[in-house]
Amino acid sequence: MTPPSEIAPRSPNLDVDALLDDRAIKVIVCCGSGGVGKTTTAAALGLRAADRGRDVVVLTIDPARRLAQSLGLTELDNDPRPVAGVNGTGSLAAMMLDMKRTFDEFVESNADPERAAVILENPFYLSLSSSFSGTQEYMAMEKLGQLRARAEAEKSWDLIVVDTPPSRSALDFLDAPRRLGSFLDGRLIRILAAPARAGGRAYFKVLSAGFGMFTSVLSKVIGGQVLVDVQTFVASVDTLFGGFRQRADDTFAMLQADDTAFLVVAAPERDALREASYFVDRLEADSMPLAGLVLNRVQTTDVPDLDAATATAAAARLEQGEHSSVTAALLRIHADRVATLDRQRRLAERFTAAHRGVRVASVPALAGDVVDLDGLRTVGAAMAVGP
Repeated sequence: MTPPSEIAPRSPNLDVDALLDDRAIKVIVCCGSGGVGKTTTAAALGLRAADRGRDVVVLTIDPARRLAQSLGLTELDNDPRPVAGVNGTGSLAAMMLDMKRTFDEFVESNADPERAAVILENPFYLSLSSSFSGTQEYMAMEKLGQLRARAEAEKSWDLIVVDTPPSRSALDFLDAPRRLGSFLDGRLIRILAAPARAGGRAYFKVLSAGFGMFTSVLSKVIGGQVLVDVQTFVASVDTLFGGFRQRADDTFAMLQADDTAFLVVAAPERDALREASYFVDRLEADSMPLAGLVLNRVQTTDVPDLDAATATAAAARLEQGEHSSVTAALLRIHADRVATLDRQRRLAERFTAAHRGVRVASVPALAGDVVDLDGLRTVGAAMAVGP
């Protein structure tokens, strides 16, 4: 069989085991476009690290239940659950982000019970915490910060593996927290909150007639009750725990630290590698510590010396004669696989030519889905194959 690592021969090899064994690395972030196997990669990395002696928690943002099933759990929720079946002295826990629950915990931990109840029941807060654009990414980073603090306080985990949100753009999880923070700390929200801050009639005495006209028009556009809800929400949270933008900036700085490592996950397809290339450029521009690229679902062949054209011609000759049609069919299947491998190799070489310093680990296409720990170990072992 042609080793999958040969699909990108110009790229240096990514030593996955060395990365997992490095105790200075506290966070591994798996990122990339949707549908390339980020969730499976994160789980496989977590299990392999645990098998090698690390105490690991895997945080997934994927709403699918595949991760829970492959780890032998009935379900995942907002709290880490221990995973049985680790080989060796390490440990593994897994969790799935509950966006609203994380936001609720954020409020409850920073407010007295009475104030927290007011915020949690606010209609604007209910919309913000469950469906507002950017909230999932913001809360994913908030949960990562919570896990880091908990790990340090309880000495519970020495490695956190993060599966980033399934987004149309792989960059959303970097950009959305800042966008949401900027919105919540922005000038418009400050203006909307002004009535609640200034208090009742005093507010109208201070403001000019022009600004009063602005709020009157805005109230008609978005609705008077919505305006009141926003004012009440911002006035409540602003006095409790400061700006959301600062928290997003703090998380961004944490991701730039030397104890974080990013793995870009991609499939050997044009769109996925284009997105991976864009992501690599962005991580480097933001001084994010990039460990390398994991290339999933790489095609292999058992007969590397038989090229597609030769196999197709042999199949045609067999089909014209009286020889086995089964053999001809197998030759055509081989030709298709070799053609796919050649296409994938060209795409991978285009990526590595543009990013010669990026280390690559390749994972072969598997016959079936990963549904248990053995499947995850197979993926982890494939990632860790040396040059």
